[in-house]
Amino acid sequence: MAGSTFGKLFRVTTFGESHGPAVGCIVDGCPAGVPLSEADLQPALDRRRPGQSRLTTPRNETDQLEILSGVFDGKTLGTPICMIVRNKDADSRRYAEMKDLYRPSHADYTWEAKFTHRDWRGGGRASARETVGRVAAGALAQHILSARYGIEIVAWVDQVGTLQALVDRKTVRTEDVDANDVRCPDPSTAEAMTEAIQTARKARDTIGGTVACVARNVPAGWGEPVFDKLDAILAQAMMSLPAAKGVEVGSGFSSATLLGSEHNDPFSTDNGVVTTTSNHSGGVQGGISNGMPIEVRIAFKPVATHFQQQSTVTRDGEETTFQAKGRHDPCVLPRAIPIVETMCALVLMDASLQQEANRAQPFPL
Repeated sequence: MAGSTFGKLFRVTTFGESHGPAVGCIVDGCPAGVPLSEADLQPALDRRRPGQSRLTTPRNETDQLEILSGVFDGKTLGTPICMIVRNKDADSRRYAEMKDLYRPSHADYTWEAKFTHRDWRGGGRASARETVGRVAAGALAQHILSARYGIEIVAWVDQVGTLQALVDRKTVRTEDVDANDVRCPDPSTAEAMTEAIQTARKARDTIGGTVACVARNVPAGWGEPVFDKLDAILAQAMMSLPAAKGVEVGSGFSSATLLGSEHNDPFSTDNGVVTTTSNHSGGVQGGISNGMPIEVRIAFKPVATHFQQQSTVTRDGEETTFQAKGRHDPCVLPRAIPIVETMCALVLMDASLQQEANRAQPFPL
């Protein structure tokens, strides 16, 4: 299906539906000789899986990863790597009574408008279950980026509803993020966020917010000019996530309120290395990394499936009302953390390979 592949040199294709037998990915372009096992990637899938806390859907999936190809004797072969996770707790019965109507703000209508036929079980391929394959591929990318460049990618819940966290982007660590169920490294705000999510759940409703992400130790010079700017690809990657409705790189929309004299990042040096004294640019200038931390913030809408009465139409165009059933997150944010890190890693991994190709021995004239 068109649109299921991401990347140019490090190419990831995801496959599978929410209630099908399995979901997964094929990674093409991974360098040969990378030490790799399922155990290297499983922790990322454990952070994404459902049923992990009181704030997530109770769907009980272990999300155990299987590598089917591209690895031999504990190292990558340079050939396509196929990874799958088998669905074990899918329950399609609750969706049967909704198969002939269009759920508001879901992809039911648009999917039929495009393809004429859709999998109504849990949203099919439009479900966030599709992101399992992304996380497997992204964990592989992070594994390589960390070993080769020392790149560290950390995402966290930055806002739930109107509750805004105070987080030091220079020092925040994964262990700080995972210290509570809501995955906000600001303990006092995390407690209020948890209460807000629980309140929405009890009201049979859902709530949105934002996820922030920082990538440290990204070398200067990554990214391509004009249409393939690093920040443009980051925006595309993040906007491809289910429920994502907006992306900021660096100062983002707040830059519209500043003067140039306030917003510019003055250059300096640190032990002979060019740096900047502020980072409004979010680590990207002219579409190319400048060596400063890459900072991204993503807005996620409230989960479309709430459990209050809703108005809609049937496939035959008749107006009706319905009340959703099924197992759903009241807020996507806690489980979105590893998925945001995944997309950042996929962008940076592809950019690293493009930069290596750019710096290859020039063709002799």
